[in-house]
Amino acid sequence: MRTLRKILLVLIVFSLAGSSVAFSQDQPDAKSLINEGIALNDSGKYVAAIEKYKAALKIDPENLQVQYEMSYTLFSSGRGDDAIPLLEKVAPSNRYAEAYDLLASIYDDKKDFEKSIAYYQQGIIAFPDYQRLRFNLAVSYLRQKRYPEAEQAAIKAIQLDPKHASSQRAYALAMYHQNRGAASIMAFCSFLMLEPQTKRSAEAYQYVQSIIKSKVTVDTANGKKSVTIRVQDNKENTDESALDMFLSMIAASPTLDENKNKPAVDILNEELSTLFEEGGELGEKKREKDFFWKFYVDYFYKLAQSNNMPAFARFISLSAYREEDLQWFKDNDSKLTALDTWVSNTKREVQ
Repeated sequence: MRTLRKILLVLIVFSLAGSSVAFSQDQPDAKSLINEGIALNDSGKYVAAIEKYKAALKIDPENLQVQYEMSYTLFSSGRGDDAIPLLEKVAPSNRYAEAYDLLASIYDDKKDFEKSIAYYQQGIIAFPDYQRLRFNLAVSYLRQKRYPEAEQAAIKAIQLDPKHASSQRAYALAMYHQNRGAASIMAFCSFLMLEPQTKRSAEAYQYVQSIIKSKVTVDTANGKKSVTIRVQDNKENTDESALDMFLSMIAASPTLDENKNKPAVDILNEELSTLFEEGGELGEKKREKDFFWKFYVDYFYKLAQSNNMPAFARFISLSAYREEDLQWFKDNDSKLTALDTWVSNTKREVQ
């Protein structure tokens, strides 16, 4: 039973509405139609969702939320071009960071990189703390093979969310394509700590192995073994160049006869332990440190000084030696617990 106050309110509305009295109280408003559209979109019913958004726009043609949600559904249904006019109205309002991100992504997919980068940068100015803009900008730069720019965008993305695995991967790839092997390995290790058992994990582990193996060539011609070590000279980053030199010497270790029968994970443990320790010792001599040295080198130096490297090597190699590593963790549960505790209690400097 309606209260007197509600009855009086209805009478007032009817008297002011005049010819609008014919509309039913049950007529949906724009907000409820938007919510219905979102639910349909989430269920993959894109055509039905778009109809709900169209109905909402008839009620409130300037509603920015419905324009954004409709553009998202259009994009999700493979109609990115149709979403552009809506997004180009929504984005400048600076109410939805997602609008800039989506608009830039559509242009990126169209390989219109000039517009894509422009919208990413506009979005970053309007929403400097929206991490996905930074990450997707890094991905766009990677697609364009603009690796130094990808590196910088990935750094910003990691600083906003250090546990975002894809940002760690983007940084690793940017460094790999700049022939900065030690930096790439450490970034891939960070990625594998966050995402150890996926298709991307197997790829990342192969990158680590290929970087190490690329540093040496073994020649067994005429029954004699000779090892050639390659060093990447980086005049702009002399300390990093020195670290890559150590990496080259580390890479030669598995070629020694004494290591011939060692398990691959044990060799990985030794290689990474040496790399992390050498990096840390170089880092201790630096007066000024950039992101790479603070976030990666200092952190992994602390790890190498702990007793957790065997568990760490097992953890990041799960995609390659799944059964062997899982059995090792089953037999050494306390070491997995110790590694987990160390990771939880050890802070990384991101700025």
